Amino acid sequence: MRFSKSFVKTLKETPKEAEVTSHKLMLRAGMIKKLASGVYSFLPLGLRVLKKVENIVREEMNRAGAQELFLPVLQPAELWQESGRWTAMGPEMFRLKDRNERDFSLGPTHEEVIVDIVRSDLSSYKSLPLHLYQIQTKFRDERRPRFGLMRGREFLMKDSYSFHRDLDSLEEEFQKMYNTYSRIFERCGLKFRAVEADSGAIGGTGSKEFHVLAESGEDEILYCDGCDYASNVEAAISPAGTPPAEELLKPELTATPNAATIADLAAFLGIPAEKTVKAMLYRDMVTDERWMVLIRGDFEINEVKLKNVLGTLGVALLSDEEISAAGFVKGYTGPYAHEDNIRILADRSVPEIPNQITGGNRKDCHYVNVNYGRDYKADLIDDVRLVKAGDVCPRCGGVLKSARGIETGHIFKLKDKYTKPMNAVYLDENGETQTIIMGTYGIGVSRTMAAAIEQHNDGDGIIWPSVIAPYVVDVIPAKGTDAIQAALAERLYAAFNNAGIDAALDDRDERPGFKFKDADLIGFPFKVIAGKKAAEGIVELKIRRTGESMELPEGEVVEKVRELMSLY
Repeated sequence: MRFSKSFVKTLKETPKEAEVTSHKLMLRAGMIKKLASGVYSFLPLGLRVLKKVENIVREEMNRAGAQELFLPVLQPAELWQESGRWTAMGPEMFRLKDRNERDFSLGPTHEEVIVDIVRSDLSSYKSLPLHLYQIQTKFRDERRPRFGLMRGREFLMKDSYSFHRDLDSLEEEFQKMYNTYSRIFERCGLKFRAVEADSGAIGGTGSKEFHVLAESGEDEILYCDGCDYASNVEAAISPAGTPPAEELLKPELTATPNAATIADLAAFLGIPAEKTVKAMLYRDMVTDERWMVLIRGDFEINEVKLKNVLGTLGVALLSDEEISAAGFVKGYTGPYAHEDNIRILADRSVPEIPNQITGGNRKDCHYVNVNYGRDYKADLIDDVRLVKAGDVCPRCGGVLKSARGIETGHIFKLKDKYTKPMNAVYLDENGETQTIIMGTYGIGVSRTMAAAIEQHNDGDGIIWPSVIAPYVVDVIPAKGTDAIQAALAERLYAAFNNAGIDAALDDRDERPGFKFKDADLIGFPFKVIAGKKAAEGIVELKIRRTGESMELPEGEVVEKVRELMSLY
C-alpha cells in the first residue's frame, strides 16, 4: 500500500459519537465509517483486519473438519414459526414482507435454515456426524446499538452447526470446538477466558462463552484462582449452604415502623441482614403470571437465572400500582400469612435460614421467627441468586474474583431443541427413526476485531498484534524530498512485500512527525524509517508495542522484522 494512492483518512479529533476506545480509534484511524445507528462501512484498512481475523477463523474451522457453505440472509417466516422462534425472538428480529405479503426476516442466526437443509438431505446414520459453517453478515435490531462494532445492528459472524446421532458424539464435537476456539483467539494474539454461560435466545444447555479480557467489557466474569471455575455473572452458580443449628421459635407479628428496606429493618431490629427474607414481586412477561420471589435479605436476585427457572423470555418487577392491586404492601411483603393468590419461588438460600424475618403483609409490620417448611412452602426452590466477587467458589470453596470481558465466541449444546420440532431425523443401523442431535457455535468476527483494539492500545493509538494488523510494517522516508531516503524506502518496501510481509509505504509529502503519528494511530506493529543515515544504508526500526528502537543495515531489516513478528 502506498499512502499517496490509498483511501486512508485519519482524524486528529475524536468524533462526538464515539464511546469506547475501539470505537474512537477505528473512526480516527479511518477503518470504519458510520452509516446509521449500529451500521458501519468497513474502509480499506479496517477490511484488511477483518479479513485477517476471518481467515484465521476459516483455517481453524477447516482444520477441525468443518465444511464451509453460505446460507441466505433472507429467511421465510414459516421456518421460524416451525421452530417456535418467530415470536420468541421478539423485536430484535428485522421483519419484512415481500410484494406478495409473505413474511420474511433478515437472518439474526441460521439454526432453522441449516436444519431445513439437513433434514431434507440427510437420512442415514452413516452421514453423521456432520459439521457445517459459514462466515456471513447477521442482522439484529438492537434496542441500544452502541460501542461501535461491539453492539451493532449489522455484523460479521462465523456460525456453525454440528449434527450427531447421540449425546456422546455431540460432547466430543463440543470439546473439539472448545479447543478450536481457543486456538483462534490465541492466534489472534488475544488474552481470553472461557466461562460458563446463559444460553439466551439460542437455547440448549451447557453453553460456554469466550471472553476477550478488557476493562471496557460489557460482561462481568467471575473466576476462581483455586480451580478452573469461571462463569459469566449471569450464569454463576450460588453454592449451597448449611443451615445453622438453632432452636425454632414461634412466629410473632412485630411492629417495624419505617423499615421498608432490608437495611432499615436490620438496623431497627438489631439483627444481621442474613436473618431476613426479601420478597420481590415479578410477572412473567409472556404469560403475565405473578410470582413472589424470595431471597436472603443481603443477596440480590439474578433476573437471567429467574427467567430461565420460570422457562420464559423475560420477567419484570411489579409496579407500585400492581403491588397494591395484588393485595400486597410495598416493602412489607412476605410469604407467611398472606392470601393464597400468588405462586412462590424461593432461592436456595431461603430454606437455610432459621427463625426468619419476613414481611408482615401490612404496613410497618414484619413477622419474626418464621421457618420454611413449617410455616410456609414455595412452589419452586432454585438458584436465582446474583453471585458476586468475594463469594465462595461453588466448585472448590475458594474465593471468586471479578474481571470484565467482551464476549466474542459462544458454543452451545442444542441437543434436540430445533431438530425435534422441525422433525429432523435419521435412520439408525436397525432402520429405526431417531431425532438428530445438534450443536451450534458462533464467533463475532467484527466484534473480535474491536475486542483486539480494546485489549491492545495506548494513548497514541492502536497496537495491533502482527498477525491481524492491516499491514505489519510502515516504511517511512523521513524526508520525502530526499532522493536517497526515498530510494532506500522504495527498496525496503519492495523487499518486505517480496518476502511476504505486508508493508505500507508512507510516500506522502508530509512532515516526519505527521507520518509517525499516523503510523502509531493506525497501529502498525513496526515502523522502518529511512532517515539521516540512509546514505550509509542504515535504517531505524521501531517496535510499536515496546517503543524500542534499533539501527540496522538495509540488508538485515526484513529478517529482523520476520523474527520480531512472532513476538509482537
